[in-house]
Amino acid sequence: MDEQDNWVKICRVFDAPIDAVWAMWTDPNLFKQWYGPMGMSVPTAEMDVVVGGVRKICMEMKRPDRTMSMWFTGVYKEVNRPSRLVYTESMCDEDGTIIPPASMGMPEGHPDITEVIVDLVEEDGKTVMTMVHVGVVAGTAGDGGWNQAFDKLGGLFEDAD
Repeated sequence: MDEQDNWVKICRVFDAPIDAVWAMWTDPNLFKQWYGPMGMSVPTAEMDVVVGGVRKICMEMKRPDRTMSMWFTGVYKEVNRPSRLVYTESMCDEDGTIIPPASMGMPEGHPDITEVIVDLVEEDGKTVMTMVHVGVVAGTAGDGGWNQAFDKLGGLFEDAD
């Protein structure tokens, strides 16, 4: 098996200028509007978008009997506005302490630290986004969650028209 089979790679074209798509990834208030699969909200998005800066995100799903929360933390490795963003991602507790993925029901062998790479290119007033999540296997729930999130992101740009 090719190592790239272990990566989620998604390409989308958004009807928006590159600066608008960049802002959706780097402005916590905008990020909260689209991140996560359908049915999940993002009540917390702390993002120090500089190399070495820390991010901490909470996704939550409210159910009649309880609220399910998932926390993620990471460090920005590359910030090249407005074309490239690279950061690590790990599951964590509310305090930002990294926890084993298995404790959140992730499958055996899921890495403690993954890497998200976002490349943006503007073409004819639209933005081509390529996102690779190294360590998340294509075809898994993580892949599906990203696609749902990007559907929400695309919808925000459509609603802005």
